[in-house]
Amino acid sequence: MMIEKFKNKKIGVLCGGFSSEREISLKSGAAVFQALRSLKLKACLIDVGRDLAKRIKQEKIDAAFICLHGNMGEDGTVQGMLEIMGVAYTGCAVLASAISMDKAVSKTLFRCAGLSTPDWFTLKKFSPLPSRIKYPVVVKPSGQGSAIGVSIVKSEKDFAKAVKKAFRYDCKIIVEQFIKGAEITVGVLDGKPLPVVEIVPKSEFYDFKSKYSKGGSKHIIPARISPKASKAAQSAAQTVYEIFNCRALCRADMIVDKNDKVWVLENNTLPGMTQTSLLPDEAKAAGLDFNALVLKILESAFE
Repeated sequence: MMIEKFKNKKIGVLCGGFSSEREISLKSGAAVFQALRSLKLKACLIDVGRDLAKRIKQEKIDAAFICLHGNMGEDGTVQGMLEIMGVAYTGCAVLASAISMDKAVSKTLFRCAGLSTPDWFTLKKFSPLPSRIKYPVVVKPSGQGSAIGVSIVKSEKDFAKAVKKAFRYDCKIIVEQFIKGAEITVGVLDGKPLPVVEIVPKSEFYDFKSKYSKGGSKHIIPARISPKASKAAQSAAQTVYEIFNCRALCRADMIVDKNDKVWVLENNTLPGMTQTSLLPDEAKAAGLDFNALVLKILESAFE
Protein backbone atom coordinates (compact mmCIF):
# COMPACT_ATOMS: atom_id res chain seq x y z
CA MET A 1 0.00 0.00 0.00
CA MET A 2 1.40 3.39 -0.99
CA ILE A 3 1.86 6.03 1.69
CA GLU A 4 -0.63 8.31 -0.09
CA LYS A 5 -3.42 5.98 0.99
CA PHE A 6 -2.67 6.81 4.62
CA LYS A 7 -2.63 10.60 4.15
CA ASN A 8 -6.24 11.16 5.20
CA LYS A 9 -6.12 8.63 8.03
CA LYS A 10 -5.52 9.48 11.67
CA ILE A 11 -3.43 6.90 13.50
CA GLY A 12 -3.59 6.51 17.26
CA VAL A 13 -0.44 4.96 18.73
CA LEU A 14 -1.48 2.97 21.82
CA CYS A 15 1.22 2.52 24.44
CA GLY A 16 1.92 2.67 28.17
CA GLY A 17 -0.79 0.82 30.04
CA PHE A 18 -0.59 -0.86 33.45
CA SER A 19 1.68 -3.86 32.90
CA SER A 20 5.21 -4.41 34.14
CA GLU A 21 6.33 -3.56 30.60
CA ARG A 22 4.88 -0.04 30.69
CA GLU A 23 8.26 1.70 30.43
CA ILE A 24 9.24 -0.24 27.31
CA SER A 25 5.80 0.22 25.79
CA LEU A 26 6.14 3.99 26.13
CA LYS A 27 9.50 3.86 24.32
CA SER A 28 8.10 1.72 21.50
CA GLY A 29 5.12 4.06 21.18
CA ALA A 30 7.30 7.15 21.07
CA ALA A 31 9.51 5.64 18.35
CA VAL A 32 6.52 4.66 16.18
CA PHE A 33 4.85 8.04 16.74
CA GLN A 34 8.00 9.86 15.61
CA ALA A 35 8.21 7.66 12.53
CA LEU A 36 4.61 8.42 11.57
CA ARG A 37 5.18 12.13 12.07
CA SER A 38 8.38 12.05 9.99
CA LEU A 39 6.33 10.39 7.24
CA LYS A 40 3.94 13.38 7.41
CA LEU A 41 1.03 11.21 8.59
CA LYS A 42 -1.60 12.33 11.09
CA ALA A 43 -0.92 10.62 14.38
CA CYS A 44 -1.58 10.97 18.09
CA LEU A 45 0.03 9.26 21.05
CA ILE A 46 -2.38 7.62 23.52
CA ASP A 47 -1.10 6.52 26.93
CA VAL A 48 -3.56 3.73 27.66
CA GLY A 49 -5.65 4.10 30.80
CA ARG A 50 -9.06 2.92 31.93
CA ASP A 51 -10.58 5.70 29.83
CA LEU A 52 -9.13 4.25 26.60
CA ALA A 53 -12.49 3.91 24.81
CA LYS A 54 -13.29 7.53 25.63
CA ARG A 55 -9.88 8.72 24.40
CA ILE A 56 -10.28 6.82 21.12
CA LYS A 57 -13.66 8.47 20.53
CA GLN A 58 -12.30 11.91 21.40
CA GLU A 59 -9.31 11.56 19.08
CA LYS A 60 -11.51 10.17 16.26
CA ILE A 61 -8.78 7.84 15.04
CA ASP A 62 -9.16 5.72 11.92
CA ALA A 63 -6.78 3.02 13.14
CA ALA A 64 -4.80 2.02 16.21
CA PHE A 65 -1.11 1.20 15.96
CA ILE A 66 -0.67 -1.09 18.97
CA CYS A 67 2.58 -0.72 20.92
CA LEU A 68 1.03 -1.88 24.18
CA HIS A 69 3.40 -4.52 25.54
CA GLY A 70 2.38 -6.92 28.29
CA ASN A 71 -1.09 -7.53 29.67
CA MET A 72 -3.98 -5.78 27.89
CA GLY A 73 -1.92 -5.21 24.75
CA GLU A 74 -0.41 -8.60 23.99
CA ASP A 75 -3.09 -10.88 25.42
CA GLY A 76 -5.91 -9.91 23.05
CA THR A 77 -7.73 -7.62 25.49
CA VAL A 78 -7.29 -4.31 23.65
CA GLN A 79 -7.75 -6.05 20.29
CA GLY A 80 -11.16 -7.32 21.43
CA MET A 81 -12.18 -3.86 22.62
CA LEU A 82 -11.14 -2.29 19.31
CA GLU A 83 -13.14 -4.88 17.38
CA ILE A 84 -16.24 -4.11 19.45
CA MET A 85 -15.71 -0.40 18.76
CA GLY A 86 -15.19 -1.03 15.06
CA VAL A 87 -11.70 0.50 15.06
CA ALA A 88 -9.04 -1.00 12.79
CA TYR A 89 -5.76 -2.01 14.41
CA THR A 90 -2.32 -3.29 13.52
CA GLY A 91 -0.90 -6.74 14.08
CA CYS A 92 -2.32 -9.98 15.34
CA ALA A 93 -5.99 -10.47 16.22
CA VAL A 94 -7.50 -11.63 19.51
CA LEU A 95 -6.87 -15.39 19.36
CA ALA A 96 -3.27 -15.26 18.15
CA SER A 97 -2.49 -12.65 20.80
CA ALA A 98 -4.12 -14.58 23.65
CA ILE A 99 -2.54 -17.96 22.97
CA SER A 100 0.90 -16.48 22.31
CA MET A 101 0.81 -14.65 25.65
CA ASP A 102 0.23 -17.93 27.49
CA LYS A 103 3.59 -19.72 27.28
CA ALA A 104 2.16 -23.05 28.41
CA VAL A 105 -0.50 -23.05 25.70
CA SER A 106 2.07 -21.88 23.15
CA LYS A 107 4.43 -24.74 23.95
CA THR A 108 1.60 -27.25 23.59
CA LEU A 109 0.89 -25.87 20.10
CA PHE A 110 4.59 -25.96 19.18
CA ARG A 111 4.72 -29.63 20.05
CA CYS A 112 1.47 -30.41 18.23
CA ALA A 113 2.96 -28.80 15.11
CA GLY A 114 6.05 -31.00 15.33
CA LEU A 115 8.36 -28.23 16.56
CA SER A 116 10.94 -29.00 19.24
CA THR A 117 10.40 -27.17 22.52
CA PRO A 118 12.07 -27.89 25.88
CA ASP A 119 10.18 -30.20 28.27
CA TRP A 120 8.16 -28.31 30.86
CA PHE A 121 5.52 -28.46 33.54
CA THR A 122 3.31 -25.77 35.03
CA LEU A 123 2.71 -24.73 38.62
CA LYS A 124 -0.18 -22.77 40.05
CA LYS A 125 -0.15 -20.74 43.25
CA PHE A 126 -0.41 -22.80 46.43
CA SER A 127 0.19 -26.07 44.58
CA PRO A 128 2.87 -28.30 46.17
CA LEU A 129 6.38 -28.05 44.77
CA PRO A 130 7.65 -31.18 43.00
CA SER A 131 10.17 -33.24 44.94
CA ARG A 132 12.30 -34.34 41.97
CA ILE A 133 13.56 -31.94 39.33
CA LYS A 134 16.41 -32.39 36.91
CA TYR A 135 18.45 -29.19 37.04
CA PRO A 136 19.18 -26.74 35.49
CA VAL A 137 15.71 -25.38 34.72
CA VAL A 138 14.21 -22.06 33.69
CA VAL A 139 11.43 -20.73 35.91
CA LYS A 140 9.20 -18.05 34.41
CA PRO A 141 5.69 -16.58 34.58
CA SER A 142 3.42 -18.08 31.95
CA GLY A 143 1.85 -14.77 30.92
CA GLN A 144 4.64 -12.20 30.97
CA GLY A 145 7.09 -10.85 28.42
CA SER A 146 10.47 -9.08 28.37
CA ALA A 147 11.99 -11.85 30.54
CA ILE A 148 10.28 -10.35 33.59
CA GLY A 149 10.30 -12.73 36.55
CA VAL A 150 12.57 -15.24 34.79
CA SER A 151 15.30 -17.20 36.62
CA ILE A 152 17.76 -19.90 35.62
CA VAL A 153 17.91 -22.36 38.50
CA LYS A 154 20.93 -24.64 38.77
CA SER A 155 20.28 -26.36 42.09
CA GLU A 156 17.47 -27.22 44.49
CA LYS A 157 18.45 -24.57 47.03
CA ASP A 158 17.49 -21.76 44.61
CA PHE A 159 14.28 -23.29 43.26
CA ALA A 160 11.78 -22.02 45.87
CA LYS A 161 13.16 -18.48 45.58
CA ALA A 162 12.77 -18.52 41.79
CA VAL A 163 9.22 -19.83 42.06
CA LYS A 164 8.33 -17.07 44.52
CA LYS A 165 9.81 -14.46 42.17
CA ALA A 166 7.83 -15.76 39.16
CA PHE A 167 4.57 -15.85 41.13
CA ARG A 168 4.87 -12.10 41.75
CA TYR A 169 3.90 -11.60 38.11
CA ASP A 170 1.46 -14.42 37.34
CA CYS A 171 -0.68 -17.04 39.07
CA LYS A 172 0.66 -19.72 36.69
CA ILE A 173 4.34 -20.36 36.07
CA ILE A 174 6.40 -22.64 33.85
CA VAL A 175 9.35 -24.78 34.89
CA GLU A 176 11.23 -25.54 31.69
CA GLN A 177 14.23 -27.68 30.85
CA PHE A 178 17.28 -25.46 30.34
CA ILE A 179 18.85 -25.83 26.89
CA LYS A 180 22.39 -24.56 26.53
CA GLY A 181 23.20 -23.01 23.19
CA ALA A 182 23.03 -19.91 21.02
CA GLU A 183 20.09 -17.61 21.74
CA ILE A 184 18.45 -16.60 18.47
CA THR A 185 15.25 -15.00 17.29
CA VAL A 186 13.49 -14.84 13.94
CA GLY A 187 10.91 -12.24 13.04
CA VAL A 188 8.23 -12.93 10.46
CA LEU A 189 6.78 -10.10 8.39
CA ASP A 190 3.72 -10.80 6.23
CA GLY A 191 4.37 -14.52 6.51
CA LYS A 192 7.99 -14.31 5.36
CA PRO A 193 10.85 -14.95 7.80
CA LEU A 194 13.42 -12.23 8.35
CA PRO A 195 17.18 -12.86 8.84
CA VAL A 196 18.15 -14.85 11.94
CA VAL A 197 19.56 -12.76 14.78
CA GLU A 198 21.91 -14.15 17.40
CA ILE A 199 21.60 -12.51 20.81
CA VAL A 200 24.70 -12.23 22.96
CA PRO A 201 23.74 -10.79 26.37
CA LYS A 202 26.27 -9.39 28.79
CA SER A 203 24.45 -11.06 31.69
CA GLU A 204 23.83 -14.80 32.13
CA PHE A 205 20.85 -14.74 29.80
CA TYR A 206 18.75 -12.29 27.77
CA ASP A 207 17.00 -10.70 30.74
CA PHE A 208 15.16 -7.39 31.04
CA LYS A 209 18.36 -5.38 31.55
CA SER A 210 20.06 -7.05 28.58
CA LYS A 211 17.04 -6.36 26.39
CA TYR A 212 16.59 -2.69 27.08
CA SER A 213 19.82 -1.22 28.45
CA LYS A 214 22.10 0.35 25.89
CA GLY A 215 25.00 -2.05 25.41
CA GLY A 216 23.23 -4.77 27.41
CA SER A 217 23.49 -7.20 24.53
CA LYS A 218 24.81 -7.62 21.00
CA HIS A 219 22.60 -8.47 18.04
CA ILE A 220 24.64 -10.42 15.49
CA ILE A 221 23.22 -10.67 11.96
CA PRO A 222 23.62 -13.15 10.41
CA ALA A 223 23.67 -15.42 13.45
CA ARG A 224 26.82 -17.49 13.95
CA ILE A 225 25.07 -20.78 13.39
CA SER A 226 25.25 -23.28 10.54
CA PRO A 227 23.28 -22.69 7.33
CA LYS A 228 21.27 -25.81 8.18
CA ALA A 229 20.29 -24.46 11.61
CA SER A 230 19.54 -21.02 10.15
CA LYS A 231 17.21 -22.51 7.57
CA ALA A 232 15.52 -24.66 10.23
CA ALA A 233 15.03 -21.62 12.47
CA GLN A 234 13.40 -19.59 9.70
CA SER A 235 11.18 -22.52 8.80
CA ALA A 236 10.16 -22.92 12.46
CA ALA A 237 9.33 -19.20 12.75
CA GLN A 238 7.21 -19.36 9.61
CA THR A 239 5.38 -22.41 11.02
CA VAL A 240 4.70 -20.52 14.25
CA TYR A 241 3.28 -17.59 12.27
CA GLU A 242 0.96 -19.94 10.41
CA ILE A 243 -0.27 -22.18 13.25
CA PHE A 244 -0.99 -19.21 15.51
CA ASN A 245 -2.81 -17.49 12.64
CA CYS A 246 -0.71 -14.36 13.08
CA ARG A 247 -1.32 -11.23 11.06
CA ALA A 248 1.40 -8.93 9.75
CA LEU A 249 4.14 -9.94 12.19
CA CYS A 250 5.46 -12.07 14.99
CA ARG A 251 8.85 -12.98 16.42
CA ALA A 252 9.81 -16.46 17.58
CA ASP A 253 12.55 -16.90 20.19
CA MET A 254 14.71 -20.03 20.02
CA ILE A 255 17.85 -21.81 21.17
CA VAL A 256 20.26 -23.67 18.88
CA ASP A 257 22.12 -26.37 20.80
CA LYS A 258 25.58 -27.83 20.09
CA ASN A 259 24.04 -30.45 17.79
CA ASP A 260 22.41 -27.76 15.59
CA LYS A 261 18.96 -28.63 16.92
CA VAL A 262 16.54 -25.69 17.03
CA TRP A 263 14.33 -25.39 20.11
CA VAL A 264 11.37 -22.99 20.00
CA LEU A 265 10.76 -21.17 23.28
CA GLU A 266 7.96 -18.68 22.70
CA ASN A 267 6.10 -16.49 20.23
CA ASN A 268 5.87 -12.70 20.45
CA THR A 269 2.95 -11.09 18.61
CA LEU A 270 3.92 -7.55 19.63
CA PRO A 271 7.72 -7.28 19.35
CA GLY A 272 9.44 -4.23 20.78
CA MET A 273 9.93 -1.20 18.54
CA THR A 274 12.60 0.61 20.55
CA GLN A 275 16.09 1.59 19.40
CA THR A 276 17.50 -1.60 20.97
CA SER A 277 14.72 -3.92 19.76
CA LEU A 278 15.29 -7.01 17.68
CA LEU A 279 12.60 -6.76 15.00
CA PRO A 280 13.80 -3.37 13.66
CA ASP A 281 17.34 -4.79 13.46
CA GLU A 282 16.11 -7.83 11.52
CA ALA A 283 14.05 -5.65 9.18
CA LYS A 284 17.07 -3.40 8.57
CA ALA A 285 19.12 -6.46 7.61
CA ALA A 286 16.36 -7.35 5.15
CA GLY A 287 16.50 -3.87 3.58
CA LEU A 288 13.70 -2.13 5.51
CA ASP A 289 14.53 0.94 7.56
CA PHE A 290 12.46 1.80 10.64
CA ASN A 291 10.00 4.03 8.79
CA ALA A 292 9.43 1.37 6.13
CA LEU A 293 8.85 -1.23 8.86
CA VAL A 294 6.28 1.01 10.55
CA LEU A 295 4.47 1.50 7.24
CA LYS A 296 4.50 -2.22 6.56
CA ILE A 297 2.91 -2.95 9.94
CA LEU A 298 0.42 -0.11 9.47
CA GLU A 299 -0.82 -1.72 6.26
CA SER A 300 -2.22 -4.63 8.30
CA ALA A 301 -4.80 -2.34 9.88
CA PHE A 302 -6.27 -1.46 6.49
CA GLU A 303 -6.23 -4.87 4.81
